[in-house]
Amino acid sequence: MQIRPFALERYFADHEFTAPYLLCASDVEPYTLAEALALADDETRALWDGLSLGYTETAGLPALRSEIAALYPGLEAQDVLVFGGAEEGIFTFAHAALGRGDHAIVVTPAYQSLHELARSAGATVTTVELEHERGWALDVDAVRRAVSRETRAIVVNFPHNPTGAHIDRATLEELVEIAEEAGAHLFSDEVYRWLEHSPDGLLPGAAELSPRALSLGVMSKTFALPGLRIGWLACRDRDLLDAIAKVRDYTTICASAPSEVLALMALRRRDDVVARSRAIVAANLPLLDDFFARSEGSFEWARPGGAAIGFPRLVADAAIEDFARELVDEEGVLILPGSIYEHPGNHFRIGFGRRNMPEALARLERFASARF
Repeated sequence: MQIRPFALERYFADHEFTAPYLLCASDVEPYTLAEALALADDETRALWDGLSLGYTETAGLPALRSEIAALYPGLEAQDVLVFGGAEEGIFTFAHAALGRGDHAIVVTPAYQSLHELARSAGATVTTVELEHERGWALDVDAVRRAVSRETRAIVVNFPHNPTGAHIDRATLEELVEIAEEAGAHLFSDEVYRWLEHSPDGLLPGAAELSPRALSLGVMSKTFALPGLRIGWLACRDRDLLDAIAKVRDYTTICASAPSEVLALMALRRRDDVVARSRAIVAANLPLLDDFFARSEGSFEWARPGGAAIGFPRLVADAAIEDFARELVDEEGVLILPGSIYEHPGNHFRIGFGRRNMPEALARLERFASARF
């Protein structure tokens, strides 16, 4: 397997735990362990108190798989595989479903593994670019035109990282139709599901709409528990899940026992967990709107439709890489240059899921005002 370094993760390895303000964080303010345990019901608290720190079931704790399946009406626990984070789900799918001579279509800019792992599995990749000038709207016709006889996977991510763009149900259904007509899998990265900014923006999981679709979920983003490293794939094609499980035997084999129980606690209280995350995002997003309105000559802002991130553009006379480096050096505020996503145009990822975002934003404004 030949694979390029993961640019985003290498960038965070250098800065994430030294910068005081992560204004590019993709998650929502994480729970403390005490806060997470406070979510427990009697059953999950008993599971926690009597937990054996042995190996766990490869497919995942049965109760956790059942709780995840409940997120996708019509699916059962056997339609779910639990992983050590969303990344492992992407990796195992790519190496179970794709090989040399296959073709994948990936909507970009994207989390690098969504396209790089398809390439590492031997597939050729065609990208369909979201564009700032279109408000980051997906051109579904471009996806359809990219399909070839060798297409085996169409990879999408909505609400989208890094732009925060979202799609409507008709678009999702059209993507499902394109995949079914092509005999391909629709791999739908849905890690920001339930963090749509419009009350009517919630879509069904792709896995609910077709046996050829997979829904990728994780505890890290909307559920604000990234330290658990718990993700999952939901899919009604159990033969495919079996092939993915066989690849997983060569990665982590099974998930962490404490993490699975903590994830179960949170998912059983998902309405409360989601409400907390949405409240943080709802408080922070208008502050960004006001900032970009005041800074119109220096930045351009395509307001996101979901997630806890956006992808503004620096239009002042500076390279975003230099701006980002000086910002973290002088103000301790970390942003993520768009070049990390191999995307042109001086964009950068900004995150608004953390409670200290207002202070970080004030520091960004002070820094930018002194230069522009």
